[in-house]
Amino acid sequence: MAAPCVYCGSAASYRLFLVGRVSLAWKQGLWKATAAELQIGSRSQVSRLRHTSVVTTKKNVAALRRETYTADFIKKQIEEFNLGKRHLANMMGEDPETFTQEDIDRAIAYLFPSGLFEKRARPIMKHPEQIFPKQRAIQWGEDGRPFHFLFYTGKPSYYSLMHDTYGKLLEVEKHQNQLRAKGLFSEKAKIKNLIGSRWLIKEELEEMLVEKLSDQDYAKFIRLLERLLTLQCGAAEEEFVQSFRRSVTIQSKKQLIEPLQYDEQGMAFSTSEGKRKSAKAEAVVYEHGSGRIKVNGTDYLLYFPVTQDREQLMFPFHFLDRLGKHDVTCTVSGGGRSAQAGAIRLAMARALCSFVTEEEVEWMRQAGLLTTDPRVRERKKPGQEGARRKFTWKKR
Repeated sequence: MAAPCVYCGSAASYRLFLVGRVSLAWKQGLWKATAAELQIGSRSQVSRLRHTSVVTTKKNVAALRRETYTADFIKKQIEEFNLGKRHLANMMGEDPETFTQEDIDRAIAYLFPSGLFEKRARPIMKHPEQIFPKQRAIQWGEDGRPFHFLFYTGKPSYYSLMHDTYGKLLEVEKHQNQLRAKGLFSEKAKIKNLIGSRWLIKEELEEMLVEKLSDQDYAKFIRLLERLLTLQCGAAEEEFVQSFRRSVTIQSKKQLIEPLQYDEQGMAFSTSEGKRKSAKAEAVVYEHGSGRIKVNGTDYLLYFPVTQDREQLMFPFHFLDRLGKHDVTCTVSGGGRSAQAGAIRLAMARALCSFVTEEEVEWMRQAGLLTTDPRVRERKKPGQEGARRKFTWKKR
Protein backbone atom coordinates (compact mmCIF):
# COMPACT_ATOMS: atom_id res chain seq x y z
CA MET A 1 0.00 0.00 0.00
CA ALA A 2 2.94 2.24 0.50
CA ALA A 3 4.14 2.04 -3.13
CA PRO A 4 1.01 3.51 -4.79
CA CYS A 5 1.08 6.38 -2.35
CA VAL A 6 4.65 7.13 -3.25
CA TYR A 7 3.79 6.91 -6.95
CA CYS A 8 0.82 9.20 -6.57
CA GLY A 9 2.87 11.72 -4.59
CA SER A 10 5.66 11.71 -7.18
CA ALA A 11 3.18 12.16 -10.04
CA ALA A 12 1.52 15.08 -8.29
CA SER A 13 4.83 16.74 -7.60
CA TYR A 14 5.87 16.24 -11.25
CA ARG A 15 2.63 17.91 -12.43
CA LEU A 16 3.19 20.84 -10.12
CA PHE A 17 6.75 21.14 -11.42
CA LEU A 18 5.58 21.23 -15.06
CA VAL A 19 2.87 23.77 -14.33
CA GLY A 20 5.34 26.01 -12.46
CA ARG A 21 7.92 25.71 -15.24
CA VAL A 22 5.36 26.58 -17.91
CA SER A 23 4.13 29.58 -15.94
CA LEU A 24 7.69 30.71 -15.28
CA ALA A 25 8.55 30.38 -18.97
CA TRP A 26 5.40 32.34 -19.91
CA LYS A 27 6.30 35.06 -17.40
CA GLN A 28 9.88 35.24 -18.72
CA GLY A 29 8.62 35.58 -22.29
CA LEU A 30 6.17 38.24 -21.27
CA TRP A 31 8.95 40.12 -19.43
CA LYS A 32 11.28 39.94 -22.42
CA ALA A 33 8.60 41.23 -24.76
CA THR A 34 7.74 44.06 -22.38
CA ALA A 35 11.44 44.93 -21.96
CA ALA A 36 11.94 44.98 -25.74
CA GLU A 37 8.93 47.28 -26.20
CA LEU A 38 10.19 49.56 -23.46
CA GLN A 39 13.68 49.59 -24.96
CA ILE A 40 12.39 50.45 -28.43
CA GLY A 41 10.11 53.13 -27.00
CA SER A 42 12.88 54.64 -24.91
CA ARG A 43 15.26 54.68 -27.88
CA SER A 44 12.76 56.44 -30.08
CA GLN A 45 11.99 58.90 -27.30
CA VAL A 46 15.70 59.60 -26.69
CA SER A 47 16.34 60.03 -30.40
CA ARG A 48 13.31 62.33 -30.60
CA LEU A 49 14.64 64.34 -27.66
CA ARG A 50 18.10 64.54 -29.20
CA HIS A 51 16.70 65.67 -32.53
CA THR A 52 14.51 68.25 -30.86
CA SER A 53 17.33 69.58 -28.70
CA VAL A 54 19.71 69.89 -31.67
CA VAL A 55 17.14 71.75 -33.75
CA THR A 56 16.27 74.00 -30.83
CA THR A 57 19.96 74.76 -30.19
CA LYS A 58 20.68 75.67 -33.79
CA LYS A 59 17.57 77.76 -34.06
CA ASN A 60 17.42 79.65 -30.79
CA VAL A 61 20.87 79.90 -29.21
CA ALA A 62 22.14 82.46 -31.69
CA ALA A 63 18.98 84.50 -31.46
CA LEU A 64 18.92 84.37 -27.69
CA ARG A 65 22.63 85.12 -27.29
CA ARG A 66 23.19 88.02 -24.93
CA GLU A 67 25.43 90.88 -25.97
CA THR A 68 28.52 91.39 -23.83
CA TYR A 69 28.42 95.19 -23.95
CA THR A 70 25.00 96.61 -24.65
CA ALA A 71 24.29 100.16 -25.80
CA ASP A 72 22.96 101.06 -22.34
CA PHE A 73 26.15 99.75 -20.74
CA ILE A 74 28.37 101.83 -23.04
CA LYS A 75 26.19 104.90 -22.47
CA LYS A 76 26.50 104.51 -18.70
CA GLN A 77 30.28 104.11 -18.97
CA ILE A 78 30.54 107.29 -21.07
CA GLU A 79 28.57 109.24 -18.46
CA GLU A 80 30.87 107.96 -15.70
CA PHE A 81 33.93 108.85 -17.80
CA ASN A 82 32.72 112.43 -18.36
CA LEU A 83 32.00 112.81 -14.64
CA GLY A 84 35.43 111.45 -13.72
CA LYS A 85 37.11 113.74 -16.24
CA ARG A 86 35.37 116.74 -14.69
CA HIS A 87 36.51 115.75 -11.18
CA LEU A 88 40.05 115.16 -12.42
CA ALA A 89 40.16 118.57 -14.12
CA ASN A 90 38.99 120.25 -10.91
CA MET A 91 41.68 118.43 -8.93
CA MET A 92 44.37 119.65 -11.36
CA GLY A 93 42.95 123.20 -11.46
CA GLU A 94 42.07 123.02 -15.17
CA ASP A 95 38.97 123.87 -17.17
CA PRO A 96 36.85 120.70 -17.57
CA GLU A 97 35.56 121.85 -20.97
CA THR A 98 39.06 122.08 -22.49
CA PHE A 99 40.51 119.09 -20.63
CA THR A 100 41.87 116.77 -23.36
CA GLN A 101 42.99 113.15 -23.30
CA GLU A 102 46.64 114.24 -23.13
CA ASP A 103 45.82 116.28 -19.99
CA ILE A 104 44.10 113.21 -18.53
CA ASP A 105 47.17 111.04 -19.16
CA ARG A 106 49.47 113.61 -17.54
CA ALA A 107 47.17 113.94 -14.55
CA ILE A 108 46.96 110.16 -14.06
CA ALA A 109 50.74 109.84 -14.29
CA TYR A 110 51.13 112.64 -11.72
CA LEU A 111 48.49 111.49 -9.24
CA PHE A 112 49.20 107.76 -9.54
CA PRO A 113 52.93 107.38 -10.19
CA SER A 114 53.79 103.83 -11.16
CA GLY A 115 57.16 102.17 -11.63
CA LEU A 116 55.72 99.12 -13.36
CA PHE A 117 57.68 98.23 -16.48
CA GLU A 118 54.66 96.86 -18.34
CA LYS A 119 52.62 99.82 -19.60
CA ARG A 120 49.40 97.80 -19.71
CA ALA A 121 49.65 97.29 -15.94
CA ARG A 122 49.75 101.03 -15.23
CA PRO A 123 46.59 102.95 -14.28
CA ILE A 124 44.83 104.55 -17.25
CA MET A 125 41.69 106.54 -17.92
CA LYS A 126 40.50 106.26 -21.51
CA HIS A 127 37.21 106.86 -23.29
CA PRO A 128 34.96 103.75 -23.17
CA GLU A 129 34.96 103.54 -26.96
CA GLN A 130 38.74 102.98 -26.84
CA ILE A 131 38.52 100.28 -24.14
CA PHE A 132 35.43 98.22 -24.95
CA PRO A 133 35.49 96.53 -28.35
CA LYS A 134 32.90 97.41 -30.95
CA GLN A 135 29.95 95.01 -30.96
CA ARG A 136 28.49 93.47 -34.08
CA ALA A 137 24.83 94.25 -34.65
CA ILE A 138 22.27 91.46 -34.35
CA GLN A 139 22.09 89.71 -37.72
CA TRP A 140 19.09 87.44 -37.19
CA GLY A 141 15.47 87.79 -36.25
CA GLU A 142 13.46 86.27 -33.42
CA ASP A 143 12.83 83.19 -35.53
CA GLY A 144 16.60 82.61 -35.89
CA ARG A 145 16.70 83.47 -39.60
CA PRO A 146 19.60 85.74 -40.70
CA PHE A 147 18.91 89.09 -42.34
CA HIS A 148 21.89 89.08 -44.74
CA PHE A 149 22.04 86.69 -47.68
CA LEU A 150 25.80 86.20 -47.08
CA PHE A 151 25.38 85.31 -43.43
CA TYR A 152 26.41 81.67 -43.83
CA THR A 153 29.72 82.61 -45.48
CA GLY A 154 30.98 83.43 -42.01
CA LYS A 155 32.16 86.91 -43.13
CA PRO A 156 29.10 88.71 -44.47
CA SER A 157 30.51 92.22 -44.12
CA TYR A 158 33.76 91.32 -45.91
CA TYR A 159 32.12 89.53 -48.82
CA SER A 160 29.51 92.27 -49.15
CA LEU A 161 32.33 94.84 -49.35
CA MET A 162 34.15 92.74 -51.97
CA HIS A 163 30.88 92.46 -53.94
CA ASP A 164 30.34 96.24 -53.89
CA THR A 165 33.96 96.97 -54.86
CA TYR A 166 33.91 94.54 -57.76
CA GLY A 167 30.59 96.02 -58.87
CA LYS A 168 32.17 99.49 -59.02
CA LEU A 169 35.08 98.02 -60.97
CA LEU A 170 32.74 96.51 -63.57
CA GLU A 171 30.82 99.77 -63.90
CA VAL A 172 34.02 101.75 -64.56
CA GLU A 173 35.21 99.21 -67.15
CA LYS A 174 31.80 99.29 -68.86
CA HIS A 175 31.87 103.09 -69.00
CA GLN A 176 35.38 103.07 -70.45
CA ASN A 177 34.36 100.54 -73.10
CA GLN A 178 31.43 102.75 -74.12
CA LEU A 179 33.71 105.79 -74.42
CA ARG A 180 36.27 103.76 -76.37
CA ALA A 181 33.56 102.61 -78.82
CA LYS A 182 32.57 106.25 -79.43
CA GLY A 183 36.20 107.33 -79.80
CA LEU A 184 36.03 109.65 -76.79
CA PHE A 185 38.30 107.67 -74.47
CA SER A 186 41.73 109.14 -73.76
CA GLU A 187 44.51 106.59 -73.19
CA LYS A 188 46.49 109.08 -71.10
CA ALA A 189 45.71 107.89 -67.63
CA LYS A 190 45.60 110.46 -64.91
CA ILE A 191 48.29 109.63 -62.35
CA LYS A 192 46.79 109.57 -58.89
CA ASN A 193 48.93 111.04 -56.14
CA LEU A 194 48.99 108.62 -53.19
CA ILE A 195 51.96 110.21 -51.45
CA GLY A 196 51.12 111.07 -47.87
CA SER A 197 48.58 108.27 -47.39
CA ARG A 198 48.57 104.52 -46.82
CA TRP A 199 46.15 101.62 -47.01
CA LEU A 200 44.32 100.48 -43.92
CA ILE A 201 46.21 97.72 -42.16
CA LYS A 202 44.49 94.40 -41.51
CA GLU A 203 43.67 95.24 -37.87
CA GLU A 204 42.04 98.54 -38.87
CA LEU A 205 39.98 96.84 -41.57
CA GLU A 206 38.89 94.17 -39.07
CA GLU A 207 37.80 96.91 -36.66
CA MET A 208 35.81 98.60 -39.43
CA LEU A 209 34.04 95.39 -40.50
CA VAL A 210 33.86 93.88 -36.97
CA GLU A 211 35.08 90.59 -38.43
CA LYS A 212 38.27 88.55 -38.29
CA LEU A 213 40.11 88.38 -41.62
CA SER A 214 42.95 86.22 -42.86
CA ASP A 215 46.03 87.60 -44.58
CA GLN A 216 44.79 86.22 -47.90
CA ASP A 217 41.43 88.00 -47.54
CA TYR A 218 43.15 91.28 -46.74
CA ALA A 219 45.55 90.93 -49.69
CA LYS A 220 42.68 90.18 -52.10
CA PHE A 221 40.79 93.31 -51.03
CA ILE A 222 43.85 95.57 -51.35
CA ARG A 223 44.63 94.15 -54.82
CA LEU A 224 41.04 94.85 -55.89
CA LEU A 225 41.32 98.47 -54.71
CA GLU A 226 44.65 98.91 -56.49
CA ARG A 227 43.10 97.53 -59.67
CA LEU A 228 40.28 100.06 -59.34
CA LEU A 229 42.84 102.85 -58.96
CA THR A 230 44.52 101.95 -62.25
CA LEU A 231 41.30 102.82 -64.11
CA GLN A 232 40.05 106.32 -64.89
CA CYS A 233 37.33 106.32 -62.28
CA GLY A 234 35.08 109.17 -61.29
CA ALA A 235 34.85 111.22 -58.13
CA ALA A 236 32.52 108.75 -56.39
CA GLU A 237 34.91 105.83 -56.96
CA GLU A 238 37.92 107.88 -55.83
CA GLU A 239 36.09 108.87 -52.67
CA PHE A 240 35.25 105.21 -52.08
CA VAL A 241 38.91 104.21 -52.45
CA GLN A 242 40.13 107.07 -50.25
CA SER A 243 37.84 105.85 -47.45
CA PHE A 244 40.23 102.90 -47.09
CA ARG A 245 43.36 105.04 -46.89
CA ARG A 246 44.76 107.02 -43.97
CA SER A 247 46.88 110.14 -44.20
CA VAL A 248 50.51 109.91 -43.12
CA THR A 249 52.66 112.90 -42.30
CA ILE A 250 55.69 112.98 -44.60
CA GLN A 251 58.71 113.02 -42.33
CA SER A 252 60.84 114.90 -44.85
CA LYS A 253 58.61 117.95 -44.41
CA LYS A 254 59.49 117.93 -40.73
CA GLN A 255 63.20 117.88 -41.58
CA LEU A 256 64.77 121.26 -40.87
CA ILE A 257 66.71 122.28 -43.98
CA GLU A 258 69.35 124.92 -43.46
CA PRO A 259 69.08 127.88 -45.85
CA LEU A 260 71.92 128.48 -48.28
CA GLN A 261 74.60 131.01 -47.37
CA TYR A 262 77.12 132.81 -49.59
CA ASP A 263 80.76 133.68 -48.96
CA GLU A 264 82.73 136.68 -50.22
CA GLN A 265 83.31 135.09 -53.63
CA GLY A 266 79.58 134.36 -54.01
CA MET A 267 79.99 130.61 -53.48
CA ALA A 268 76.89 128.99 -51.95
CA PHE A 269 77.42 126.74 -48.94
CA SER A 270 75.39 125.06 -46.21
CA THR A 271 76.30 124.34 -42.61
CA SER A 272 74.93 121.60 -40.37
CA GLU A 273 75.76 119.64 -37.24
CA GLY A 274 75.71 115.98 -36.28
CA LYS A 275 76.54 113.73 -33.37
CA ARG A 276 77.23 110.08 -32.70
CA LYS A 277 77.85 108.74 -29.17
CA SER A 278 79.99 111.46 -27.54
CA ALA A 279 81.37 112.83 -30.82
CA LYS A 280 80.12 116.14 -32.21
CA ALA A 281 80.79 117.37 -35.72
CA GLU A 282 80.09 120.45 -37.83
CA ALA A 283 80.27 120.27 -41.62
CA VAL A 284 80.35 123.01 -44.27
CA VAL A 285 79.38 121.73 -47.73
CA TYR A 286 80.10 123.98 -50.72
CA GLU A 287 77.91 123.94 -53.81
CA HIS A 288 80.79 123.37 -56.25
CA GLY A 289 84.07 121.60 -55.78
CA SER A 290 86.30 118.70 -56.73
CA GLY A 291 85.39 116.31 -53.92
CA ARG A 292 88.03 117.48 -51.45
CA ILE A 293 87.15 116.70 -47.79
CA LYS A 294 89.10 118.20 -44.89
CA VAL A 295 88.64 116.98 -41.32
CA ASN A 296 90.17 119.25 -38.66
CA GLY A 297 92.46 120.66 -41.37
CA THR A 298 93.64 117.18 -42.48
CA ASP A 299 92.66 115.17 -45.53
CA TYR A 300 90.11 112.55 -44.62
CA LEU A 301 92.28 109.76 -46.08
CA LEU A 302 94.96 110.55 -43.50
CA TYR A 303 92.55 111.28 -40.66
CA PHE A 304 90.64 107.99 -41.08
CA PRO A 305 93.03 105.10 -41.82
CA VAL A 306 90.22 102.50 -41.60
CA THR A 307 88.41 101.89 -44.91
CA GLN A 308 85.03 101.46 -43.22
CA ASP A 309 85.20 104.97 -41.72
CA ARG A 310 86.05 106.44 -45.14
CA GLU A 311 83.06 104.68 -46.68
CA GLN A 312 80.85 106.19 -43.98
CA LEU A 313 81.92 109.68 -45.02
CA MET A 314 81.43 109.07 -48.75
CA PHE A 315 78.08 107.29 -48.51
CA PRO A 316 75.81 110.45 -48.66
CA PHE A 317 77.54 111.62 -51.87
CA HIS A 318 77.47 108.14 -53.37
CA PHE A 319 73.76 107.78 -52.54
CA LEU A 320 72.88 111.06 -54.32
CA ASP A 321 75.31 110.44 -57.19
CA ARG A 322 77.28 113.59 -56.28
CA LEU A 323 80.79 112.18 -55.88
CA GLY A 324 83.44 114.79 -56.73
CA LYS A 325 80.91 117.66 -57.00
CA HIS A 326 81.25 119.26 -53.55
CA ASP A 327 84.04 120.39 -51.26
CA VAL A 328 83.57 119.79 -47.53
CA THR A 329 85.26 121.22 -44.44
CA CYS A 330 84.59 119.47 -41.14
CA THR A 331 85.46 120.00 -37.50
CA VAL A 332 84.91 117.16 -35.05
CA SER A 333 85.66 116.54 -31.39
CA GLY A 334 85.10 113.81 -28.82
CA GLY A 335 84.61 110.09 -29.20
CA GLY A 336 86.66 107.63 -31.22
CA ARG A 337 87.29 107.43 -34.92
CA SER A 338 84.17 105.36 -35.64
CA ALA A 339 81.92 107.74 -33.68
CA GLN A 340 83.52 110.76 -35.35
CA ALA A 341 82.92 109.24 -38.80
CA GLY A 342 79.23 108.72 -37.96
CA ALA A 343 78.87 112.29 -36.66
CA ILE A 344 80.50 113.76 -39.79
CA ARG A 345 78.32 111.63 -42.08
CA LEU A 346 75.14 112.90 -40.37
CA ALA A 347 76.33 116.53 -40.55
CA MET A 348 77.21 116.28 -44.26
CA ALA A 349 73.92 114.54 -45.12
CA ARG A 350 71.93 117.27 -43.39
CA ALA A 351 73.93 119.97 -45.17
CA LEU A 352 73.37 118.29 -48.55
CA CYS A 353 69.60 118.69 -48.11
CA SER A 354 70.00 122.34 -49.13
CA PHE A 355 71.18 121.33 -52.62
CA VAL A 356 68.65 118.57 -53.49
CA THR A 357 64.90 118.31 -54.10
CA GLU A 358 62.24 117.30 -51.58
CA GLU A 359 61.91 113.89 -53.20
CA GLU A 360 65.63 113.24 -52.74
CA VAL A 361 65.38 114.40 -49.14
CA GLU A 362 62.64 111.81 -48.60
CA TRP A 363 64.88 109.13 -50.14
CA MET A 364 67.69 110.13 -47.78
CA ARG A 365 65.37 109.94 -44.82
CA GLN A 366 64.17 106.46 -45.79
CA ALA A 367 67.81 105.35 -46.19
CA GLY A 368 68.55 106.50 -42.63
CA LEU A 369 70.95 109.28 -43.59
CA LEU A 370 69.07 111.99 -41.68
CA THR A 371 68.45 110.01 -38.48
CA THR A 372 70.70 110.23 -35.44
CA ASP A 373 72.09 106.87 -34.37
CA PRO A 374 70.89 106.42 -30.75
CA ARG A 375 73.18 103.49 -29.93
CA VAL A 376 75.69 104.04 -27.12
CA ARG A 377 77.99 101.81 -25.13
CA GLU A 378 76.07 99.84 -22.52
CA ARG A 379 77.20 100.46 -18.96
CA LYS A 380 78.86 97.90 -16.74
CA LYS A 381 76.55 96.25 -14.20
CA PRO A 382 77.45 95.78 -10.53
CA GLY A 383 78.26 92.19 -9.66
CA GLN A 384 79.26 91.44 -13.25
CA GLU A 385 82.49 91.58 -15.18
CA GLY A 386 81.01 93.79 -17.88
CA ALA A 387 77.75 94.99 -19.39
CA ARG A 388 76.58 91.43 -20.10
CA ARG A 389 79.56 89.23 -19.19
CA LYS A 390 79.40 87.43 -15.86
CA PHE A 391 82.22 86.36 -13.57
CA THR A 392 83.42 82.79 -14.02
CA TRP A 393 81.52 80.59 -11.60
CA LYS A 394 83.64 78.37 -9.37
CA LYS A 395 82.20 75.73 -7.16
CA ARG A 396 85.12 75.90 -4.69
